[in-house]
Amino acid sequence: MAEPPEGARVTVAGLVILRQRPGTAKGVIFVTLEDETGVVNVIVWRKLYERFRRAVIAGRLLRVTGRVQREAGVIHVIAEEVEDISAMLDSLLDVTDPGEGAAPPSVLLSAPGQSR
Repeated sequence: MAEPPEGARVTVAGLVILRQRPGTAKGVIFVTLEDETGVVNVIVWRKLYERFRRAVIAGRLLRVTGRVQREAGVIHVIAEEVEDISAMLDSLLDVTDPGEGAAPPSVLLSAPGQSR
């Protein structure tokens, strides 16, 4: 699959594995996201950070829309929107009761024609 061209608007999502706010970066925040395909570097400029502060600081799973930037062989997404979608992670942790009338686990694990 071809990579999006310089300046293309893209949406990426992933687990936050790194946040950096170097003192020398004049308020710029660097966020690294990871999913099953790899990692993406996101740059959040100061003005955008002020708008999406809660998501940038507290989000564990983020969806970022922005523009692709390639510089010195490194690809970044310059953030335009940041959305905290961590609630999607929480839904994975929900253990629900199978409910009344559900087959007991031993029946569910039996192969057809076998009894436990």
